[in-house]
Amino acid sequence: MPIDKSGIARASAQILLDTKSVLFNAREPFIFTSGRASPVYTDCRRLISFPEERGILMDFGANILREYAGGVDLVAGGETAGIPYAAFIAERLNKPMLYVRKKPKGFGKMAQIEGVMDEEGKRVVLVEDLQSDGASKKVFIDALRNAGAMVEHAFVVFHYGIFPASEVNMKEAGVTLHALTTFWDVLAVAREKNYFDTETLDEVEKFLHAPDEWSDAHGGKIKEGISY
Repeated sequence: MPIDKSGIARASAQILLDTKSVLFNAREPFIFTSGRASPVYTDCRRLISFPEERGILMDFGANILREYAGGVDLVAGGETAGIPYAAFIAERLNKPMLYVRKKPKGFGKMAQIEGVMDEEGKRVVLVEDLQSDGASKKVFIDALRNAGAMVEHAFVVFHYGIFPASEVNMKEAGVTLHALTTFWDVLAVAREKNYFDTETLDEVEKFLHAPDEWSDAHGGKIKEGISY
């Protein structure tokens, strides 16, 4: 039976809301390192502290990769937030795990990839917690490919789903992104179940349609060269 991706997206969105891994606050916007102002904040790192909920999400992720990734030899977590999720997924798939540093460590073997990948051409899935525009994935993908891996798929718990650059960056990298849920799914569940007041939900929807414009109108000052 094909996987119900829509059902997974809604169930995952509700878990993010219930665990407060997604917060809405339109009256006092969050300001990110990039300088952007946003009425929403996503912290998937919180999920590791909720065993039942993370178990459901990781079962979803493993099932999606089994069906759509075309075979997996190893699972690689991106430093640092991707590492626990890579471990959970690797356990479910019964596959070896790696983790990839943002840059080589400055001592010892100067390794950027930790773990064992003895042969070239192995099919490696990159795992991270979330994706905004996808720019940060290139470092990990390049490191894996330079080590001889074949990287055609990536998995995240949460995909913003509002930045066109995300699709462009993945296409240029030759990688298919698999995500459990997006901001659009979270907003739909939040509206249906009245998690927030109507004014907040309306402002979040405005942001999702035009994030840069919303940021500019609410005190954001986007810095060049810095991802979301």
